[in-house]
Amino acid sequence: MVRDYNNRHALEQKLRSAPTSPAADHLMVGHWRTMATVLARVGREETVREAIAAQSDLSMRFSAPGEWLVVSEVEAPSGLVRWLEELCDGGAYVVDQSDGRVVFRIAGPNVRSILAKGIGLDLHPSAFTVGGSTNALCGHMPVNLARTDEDTFELIVPRSYAESLFDDLMKMGRAFDLTAAFSD
Repeated sequence: MVRDYNNRHALEQKLRSAPTSPAADHLMVGHWRTMATVLARVGREETVREAIAAQSDLSMRFSAPGEWLVVSEVEAPSGLVRWLEELCDGGAYVVDQSDGRVVFRIAGPNVRSILAKGIGLDLHPSAFTVGGSTNALCGHMPVNLARTDEDTFELIVPRSYAESLFDDLMKMGRAFDLTAAFSD
């Protein structure tokens, strides 16, 4: 028996009737984003970090010492893996994570207050600077949290947690009239 695989986004049902005009505080869900885990070989951590950090089209997210989640908005998954393998010149293991993770981008003047309801980290601008990232728990779900702009944060979560995280973020943002939609 042949079965066709129906590839759909984990939040397709939730965001089908999303508002067209975003409020001041808005949650954007990356429709499809390309990302890979890069794990540097022992002794090559700094070389790998510098090689990837020098690429303006790539965003590095700290995962652990010598390990990063690398996000691209311009490369296809296979292209990103090849590019990272070339950049690392045998100094790291690269694993595609594109189909297994979902990216949430939350922005607005109340973003820190919204996230503080579920994340036990100091999100003050002096403590969590633009470009900073870390692994954290949002409620009970593991996320990679990154501050990408003055009032913008990205949360990357395993696909199996996407619907639960979406529901929690919408509840956390209810007092601020948080809206949500797919991003382009």
